Amino acid sequence: MENSIEKRSMAQNLVLTLKGIAMGAADVIPGVSGGTIAFITGIYEELIEGINSINLKNLKLIRTEGFASFWKAVHGTFFVFLFLGIGLSLLTLSHVVTYLLTNYEVLVWSFFFGLVLASAWLVGKTIDKWNWKIILALIIGTAIAFYISTLQTATKVDGKLYLFLCGAIAICAMILPGISGSFILVLLGAYSTILEAAKTIDIGVLSVFMLGCIVGILSFAKLLKYLFKNFKDLTIAILTGFLIGSLYKIWPWKNIVGDTPLYQDDKKTEWMKENVLPQEYLGENYLWFALLLMCAGILVIILLDKFSPKKI
Repeated sequence: MENSIEKRSMAQNLVLTLKGIAMGAADVIPGVSGGTIAFITGIYEELIEGINSINLKNLKLIRTEGFASFWKAVHGTFFVFLFLGIGLSLLTLSHVVTYLLTNYEVLVWSFFFGLVLASAWLVGKTIDKWNWKIILALIIGTAIAFYISTLQTATKVDGKLYLFLCGAIAICAMILPGISGSFILVLLGAYSTILEAAKTIDIGVLSVFMLGCIVGILSFAKLLKYLFKNFKDLTIAILTGFLIGSLYKIWPWKNIVGDTPLYQDDKKTEWMKENVLPQEYLGENYLWFALLLMCAGILVIILLDKFSPKKI
């Protein structure tokens, strides 16, 4: 891929920051993937390419050709504006999103449901040639994401080695469209541990977790780059399946199953939940508002398809 990020104007870089804000807001919610946002906004392949460019070969450029060559080789400007947006989101917008999720759960999930539903169409239509292999890959991707979405959360855990592995696994999920890294942390029992560490700035826990993230993303990005280069249609079909399968997890109307929480601590209780029809939902289902927000999510994707770069 051509390193086009250095040719972007300041206005385009500000748009990139907005995309980062959207990615950050998505990643904080168990069930929504920041990778989905990257995919539907046209920066996914560049993100993977940029991650792969961080290697020893390019680090040597600092000594042989200077810092400017190194900066361009590792997509430095791209990451500065993208991570600026993600950071701003985690500090500000993510709190708004989590507040809305706590108080208007059905409405938030309705918007994301429309967003992901239309995203599956947007991503799937980039496949150049459909055949039985592509259809099988789509089915496999859908089945994997659906199975992950049906899993229930594990008990709370810590332990340095386990947190390292959680970081490596979760960061891989975060860059996969349709699979939520936050939800993977919930399944692994590390979500509340990491969330609490972030709130209290526990350097010990956060450093081990971040080290796992770095190792995981640098390793996994190489695999994704290889797959995009050699099996692009198959890869996109699997990722489209991930989006379709994840719709089960983000269905807006869910009721608590039974009266026993899966785990308890001082801050948070997780309950088993099952998808139900709106008329069977025990809370306020906001049906018409929810449907309008689903349509709004679909409209956002249609507008992105119209104005964003056509090559994902």
